Amino acid sequence: MLSRDRIRTLGFHAPERLTVGVAARLSRYLQVLTQTKKMGRDAISSQEIAEFTHVNATQIRRDLSGFGKFGKRGVGYNVEALIGEIRKILRAAGQHNIALFGAGPLGQAIARSDLFADHGFNIVALFEVDPAKVGTRVGDTEVLPFADLAGAVRDRNIIVGVIAVPDRAAQEVADRLVDAGVRIIFNYSGALISVPQDVTVHTSSPAVELLYALYFYLA
Repeated sequence: MLSRDRIRTLGFHAPERLTVGVAARLSRYLQVLTQTKKMGRDAISSQEIAEFTHVNATQIRRDLSGFGKFGKRGVGYNVEALIGEIRKILRAAGQHNIALFGAGPLGQAIARSDLFADHGFNIVALFEVDPAKVGTRVGDTEVLPFADLAGAVRDRNIIVGVIAVPDRAAQEVADRLVDAGVRIIFNYSGALISVPQDVTVHTSSPAVELLYALYFYLA
């Protein structure tokens, strides 16, 4: 078995589970690196990452050095290599399939954006209850009837459900996802979703983020 020091020498992450804080910061670093790559850049410094994430550059170097030697003094980090390493650390390497619920304005915006594709997540199914929208296409994705949920989860190896439906419909969608075996739900609605303990729900609310930002700006 490889020792922790040997794992670091090889550049791989140790198998221990990350703390919430480290996982959150690494995700933010990955977002910056992904956009940096799209801009055509090959390298980035910890100070530049700090400017976009508002995480102290020393903390960034400390976070990354815990998993290997990725940067060079005076040069910075290789963007492509660091993206790959952070994805390994976050256990997000490879491609993962997503089901999106809601073909309204928000759902269509999500389906057409690179929001998930940039990080290896593919929207392979888009569901809607409105018969007028079923059978149409949003980008490259066909809109499917909500009744096909369970079969699509099974046949398309869907591991994440993204909810972009009105608040009143969110719980039903979550219930159906749980019944189909999905254990990760990303909730764009304003509803409070109740799920079993083995299911993870992340709710994204621009209003909450704004309140958080205003608190520190006005303090």
